Amino acid sequence: MLLGIGVARHLLVMTMSVALPEDVKQYVDDPRVFATLATILPDGQPHLTVVWVKRDGDDLLVSTTVDRQQGKNMARDPRVTLIISAPENPYLYAEIRGNVSLTPDPARELPDELSRKYTGHDYLTFNPASVNDAARLIARITPEKVTGQR
Repeated sequence: MLLGIGVARHLLVMTMSVALPEDVKQYVDDPRVFATLATILPDGQPHLTVVWVKRDGDDLLVSTTVDRQQGKNMARDPRVTLIISAPENPYLYAEIRGNVSLTPDPARELPDELSRKYTGHDYLTFNPASVNDAARLIARITPEKVTGQR
């Protein structure tokens, strides 16, 4: 486990990362599994978005843009939750809570990796309108709590 210290809303926040269980790793690696990303709107209400996701060790990576609501929400408040369901049994699920760090993705590599995982094509081929996307961000979610029915 890693111990991290960050600043959120001018408060000192201590976080403890946790390892993803093996079954959750298998679900995340499965191209049939989409995730639902929950972020926090400025008024405190939840904002949910279905996203493509991949693993980097125990961290989870999602692609977004600077002008999308989830990107704005994560830039303001790094607390997020991801929900994934088993493709063969939606009653089995994992809830992954954590904090996110955002980094620029000027080469737009992550959307291509995710698109190849989920569609078999580069992102521009899958979504030609993405040529007009705003600047891309990599959202790296470090799990702090994993629960669910597995």
